[in-house]
Amino acid sequence: MFTLSPLADADPAAIESLLDAAFGTDRHGRTAYRLRTGSTAIAPLSFAAWIDGQLVGSLQSWPVALATPDGGDWPLVMVGPVAVAPAQQGLGIGKALMAALVDAFAAGPWTGMMMIGDPEYYGRFGFTAAPATDWRIDGPYEQRRLLARIKTAYPATGELRAAALPVA
Repeated sequence: MFTLSPLADADPAAIESLLDAAFGTDRHGRTAYRLRTGSTAIAPLSFAAWIDGQLVGSLQSWPVALATPDGGDWPLVMVGPVAVAPAQQGLGIGKALMAALVDAFAAGPWTGMMMIGDPEYYGRFGFTAAPATDWRIDGPYEQRRLLARIKTAYPATGELRAAALPVA
């Protein structure tokens, strides 16, 4: 019914149109958007979904860092946005995009991912609020929605910030 490919296969204008349809044109003011400002998406962890040559879903991943009080800088992958065209929601496209991300993350050199999302949905992909309980982001967000999936231990406290360079 649908196929997945690297997000690089999609036209940037089509991605923006999909994101506008899924999240609205005011999405750029959200905390998650501000956190990744100036970053370049991590290509091996960003995917597109297609039906009959039409872009119907996308998942982007971005480099961020957890700055710790002792001056440490821990690289993380920020997941999102995960978008599915409104007319195609309920077909399993979001789940397939997340499964592709989890597989690529597991096979790659990355040690941690984070996102702002619904724990009830993203918990099935191994994301939990537990590692991020005392992580902070400049801007409004709900702490219970700050989720992480990590391979190795990360500091318990820190401030998330944009990272200019890719995480791998």
